[in-house]
Amino acid sequence: MSTAVQSPLAWEADVDDAPVALSARGDLVAVAGAEGTVKVLDAAMGTEIGAFALPGGALAVALSPDAGHVVATGPLGYALWRRSDGRTTVRESGAWSAAAAWADGTRVAVASGRRALVLDPDGGELWRTELAASTVTDLAWMRQGRRLAVAAYGAVRCHERHTEKPVATYSYVGSHLALAVAPTGRWICSGNQDASIHIWRARDGGELTMSGYPEKVSRLAFDDTGFWLAADGAPDVTVWDFSGKGPEGTAPRSLRCHETVTALAWRPGAAGHLASGGADGTVALWHATAGRPQARLRPVRELDGTGAAVGALAWAGPHLLAVAWRDGRIRTYGVPSRNAL
Repeated sequence: MSTAVQSPLAWEADVDDAPVALSARGDLVAVAGAEGTVKVLDAAMGTEIGAFALPGGALAVALSPDAGHVVATGPLGYALWRRSDGRTTVRESGAWSAAAAWADGTRVAVASGRRALVLDPDGGELWRTELAASTVTDLAWMRQGRRLAVAAYGAVRCHERHTEKPVATYSYVGSHLALAVAPTGRWICSGNQDASIHIWRARDGGELTMSGYPEKVSRLAFDDTGFWLAADGAPDVTVWDFSGKGPEGTAPRSLRCHETVTALAWRPGAAGHLASGGADGTVALWHATAGRPQARLRPVRELDGTGAAVGALAWAGPHLLAVAWRDGRIRTYGVPSRNAL
């Protein structure tokens, strides 16, 4: 059962731009707006630490693991910001840049048209992949940053460090919209335009397709254990069990709250807690791994919204949830301990 008891509101800010992406690392929260404004805020207080602009708008934002750098990507290129002195490097490449992923504090991968570029924190290019069949849609690091998975039409291709050509190719005909790699390294999953999730077992390329979603699957997220995968593509959030031999022949748990899911974020740790946001502005907190397969779960807590659609969610540690709505407002909520949620 959901409860009307609210998590305490820590702070609220107005970013004056419809937020499309959030990232949280260490003591910072970075929020990117659709028109290209990126603000970096203190996670505990909400005070502004820095800001920069990405010409042409923003699609994604990511803080480095040490919270020392921010990368933002958009329709015309990408930009990097350095915390120590506020230095901003903007690259207007004219290439669609939909995603970015940090390997560690020294390397970040950005999608740039039909390639992935691997950069140092100040924007210097370290290496690049060969051209893919279409625009790169998502990226993920594997093997503690030693391998980069790149999603584009028709396949997910994996590159070792400094290798232009892929060392492994996982093929599936269709448009891959989202990419999730299990932290264990066992599974590679793509959310697809054809309303499916396609799954590869990394060690041998074994394949499985979860089809039958009513809409395209554009959001996928593994929890920290790598045993649970959350996905959109339906009014319910679906949560698949990847423990043991994986999800083949099983049914997911269904989380019923939103009519359209617009954001997903697992709480750090292994408690199985998930936050989700919807087009109606609702934010729900879940014991997402409770019950049995085919169980339809209700949220354990719902947070007050602003009336606008949720643009993005991010956890700033296990006890602070940042929520950005598309009317330009961002709030953080204190969330109880794992056992008290």
